[in-house]
Amino acid sequence: MATEARPFHLVVLGASGFTGQFVAQEVAREQVVPERSPRLPWAVAGRSREKLQRVLERAALKLGRPTLPSEVGIIICDITNPASLDEMAKQAAVVLNCVGPYRLYGEPVVKACIENGTSCIDICGEPQFLELMYWKYHEKAAEKGSYIIGSSGFDSIPADLGVIYTRNKMNGTLTAVESFLTLHSGPEGLCIHDGTWKSAVYGFGDQSNLKKLRNESNLKPVPIVGSKLKRRWPISYCRELNSYSIPFLGADVSVVRRTQRYLLENLEQSPVQYAAYITVGGITSVIKLMFAGLFFLFFVKFGIGRQLLIKFPWLFSFGYFSKQGPTQKQIDASSFTLTFFGQGYSQGFSPERNKPNMRICTQVKGPEAGYVATSIAMVQAAMTLLNDISDLPKTGGVFTPGAAFSRTKLIDRLNQRGIEFSVISSSEV
Repeated sequence: MATEARPFHLVVLGASGFTGQFVAQEVAREQVVPERSPRLPWAVAGRSREKLQRVLERAALKLGRPTLPSEVGIIICDITNPASLDEMAKQAAVVLNCVGPYRLYGEPVVKACIENGTSCIDICGEPQFLELMYWKYHEKAAEKGSYIIGSSGFDSIPADLGVIYTRNKMNGTLTAVESFLTLHSGPEGLCIHDGTWKSAVYGFGDQSNLKKLRNESNLKPVPIVGSKLKRRWPISYCRELNSYSIPFLGADVSVVRRTQRYLLENLEQSPVQYAAYITVGGITSVIKLMFAGLFFLFFVKFGIGRQLLIKFPWLFSFGYFSKQGPTQKQIDASSFTLTFFGQGYSQGFSPERNKPNMRICTQVKGPEAGYVATSIAMVQAAMTLLNDISDLPKTGGVFTPGAAFSRTKLIDRLNQRGIEFSVISSSEV
């Protein structure tokens, strides 16, 4: 990282946005951890000085640090003005890009960072953007020494690093993992800001382009080691968790599979098959979600349908998404548990024509997923990028979190900040 020549180690781009405010607060916390001396030099960036100033003032009030606004730089830049992005990128070692939807606003930031030898981390959950950036910019980023690391929030650090953690904890060869996400809420329920909803609308509305991109990439399939992981039905019952589940349609599967390909091709590690699900409770929740899903998939196919979905997120998501986002009470009462059920083979037991003879269950637990856990994950990814240089891939490039951080201390950092990785059980069958 080019930290010595840059005035700021970290720059939070889009700090006045809904998620950006949480990321700015998390960097402010990281700035004063006892073991850090001197303090971390950082800045916020965006279009409006007044809004950025207000973000810093609110963070100062929340953290009880009245001098915070005077300690943090402010950079004025605009996604539509490439020269301003260049100026921002030149001042940073790492840019934390919080401006989404990334399919609309992400590429100019990636381009500016690479051109100026700056690294960039985002919290994108949009597979098409993530995969397109790899094909367009990986070689150029490697040449410039820039690390471009996508999906470094709740999408998809818990899943991607969780599979790696499970592999590391199994006393044998891990060959397949299913993950089950459970979101916990308080009496006021769950709510998500409509920025995430917009990304989903655009993503599902453009599935054909993602398929086209994957077909054009012409990649060889990653080999299957051991028994093939069977797909569950669209609605299935998980006995271990006593809950119905449906496939998780976020970026996790795309990200984990890309990581497994990287680990196989670059570190010669045995690839792990992966499937992701989300628990939905009892049968009433299943019926409600089925109706919401059918509405969504019907409307998202048409231009006017997408406009309606974006205009009325609260209505079409049955209250789960809103333009206001969650209240502080909802955030404080929320948490997540991501449970991994892995199978594989003990040392010396051949996967050829044998059924798996080992089982392992691990968990990643953390605070509210969308904003609190996302901010912790993003900021700790940035700190890992700054501090664990010798354990990163040797050259820059466009990476998944697992590809970039599999040999670093990121999991230890997350454990210390409240995103906890643990082994629940491990046994030979």
